[in-house]
Amino acid sequence: MEEPIYIFDSRIIQELYWNHLAKKSTKEVQMILSRRNFLTGFGLGLTGLHFGPKKGALSFGLSEKKSETLLIKDPDHPEPAPVGYDRLPLTWYKQTVQRLKNKVAEQGVDCIVISDSWNITYFTGNFMTKTERPCWCVFPVMEDAIFWYTPGLDNELVKSWWSTEMEYYYDFPHAQGGYPDQGKVVKGNTVNLFEWLLQGLKKKGFAEKTIGFDSEFTPSQMKTFTKVLPRARVIDISPICIRMRMVKTPEEIALIQRAMDYFSKIHAFGRDFILERGTDATDYEIKHACEEYGTNLILQDIKRDGRPHNAVGIRISIGCRTGRGTAYPHPNQFHHNRVKKGDSLQISGVVTIGGYGGECYRYYQIAPWDAHREKVWEVVTESVRIQERESKAGVKCCDVAYKVHEYQVKQGKDIQKLLYQRVGHGQGMEGHQPPYIALGDETVLEEGMTFSVEPGLFDPENGFGYNPSDCLLVTKKKGVLMSSVPYSKEWMFLKL
Repeated sequence: MEEPIYIFDSRIIQELYWNHLAKKSTKEVQMILSRRNFLTGFGLGLTGLHFGPKKGALSFGLSEKKSETLLIKDPDHPEPAPVGYDRLPLTWYKQTVQRLKNKVAEQGVDCIVISDSWNITYFTGNFMTKTERPCWCVFPVMEDAIFWYTPGLDNELVKSWWSTEMEYYYDFPHAQGGYPDQGKVVKGNTVNLFEWLLQGLKKKGFAEKTIGFDSEFTPSQMKTFTKVLPRARVIDISPICIRMRMVKTPEEIALIQRAMDYFSKIHAFGRDFILERGTDATDYEIKHACEEYGTNLILQDIKRDGRPHNAVGIRISIGCRTGRGTAYPHPNQFHHNRVKKGDSLQISGVVTIGGYGGECYRYYQIAPWDAHREKVWEVVTESVRIQERESKAGVKCCDVAYKVHEYQVKQGKDIQKLLYQRVGHGQGMEGHQPPYIALGDETVLEEGMTFSVEPGLFDPENGFGYNPSDCLLVTKKKGVLMSSVPYSKEWMFLKL
């Protein structure tokens, strides 16, 4: 085993980081650095880049991974998807579309038209980039087929995944007859692409059928629909679509758990980073160190060959803010602040694999702290536990929110004035989705729903706040927090 090398020159550290010399072998690094570089110990407080035997691992000297030993082994966690199961298979999407067809058929729908980008991803498995360019996929209810109406730049993605037939416009805005890829360069005469879609449906034989769209029409769309398909009937099936997305299947839950397992290790890395770097670190550095660590951790397990449809739906987005920036639920300033003693500090973010995962935030308090901060921390942490206990199938969302807020208000006016937000939101591929753990949402919880866990408290007057989050899975008996990161003083009260 190669001996690790520690580099303490701040200029060299920065050079290695930005030029990615950390990905070179130990021998190559030794050739680049002189003995004088090794012996210099200024700048970043003797914090080193650690090049161990594993190539490409940028770990900032955190070879012991002490925080990982504190992660919770929860027997209630679902079985995670195994390495190699990096996305849902095409068979899952076909089965899900059949479930959708069965549901809309009860309303007499003959044809399904999907345009919402999240619905396209959920029902087809084709992870396409959403822009201003409209895209539609069409499912005849009584036929095993999928028809696409897409912008030209998505042609290869469509043809290489799941497609019976495809029609495309060159780009948005589209000129009538303008297809430079076919040698047809024309200008002007802009096409109404919604009308173009409806003409396509007419050609497919749906001129006198009932068509289910996953969105409500605007007045102008309704006018166009009536003009092109005067004998057709339109139904809004968006409530059915979002309801299906709200309740996760076992396959979806397994991917979420795998993502949350990685996220827990990212948090352990972040905690070690804070403990090692202390007040020499900035929240900006913590964020990017965690993102790089998480990217290397996850991508080493993802099968990919550079072609479409693998390594899809991967998101490793980590946030960090320290000090006064934690005092606001949604601060709007750039976070580049040095960690200070007495700070509250938050590591947050979202991690997904194959489109599935969730939030995981932890709120730290750097010593010293006072009785007020300790009380606020205790109220937030107990609020998490209340949401966890109350989030069981059959309970209304508003009832869970009521229990949490009732407890918070009972802790006194000094806590009451720190309340700024609802308790949580449904979590899906798009991040926020219905339903909401809020006083105004009477949706009944079902097994398989997943939620954020955000009963945070914010104190702008004193310049701090504690905002948790997690991915909570609704079960028959309670909510299950899918991360392994503790909600404990041992984890979150830090002495630097």
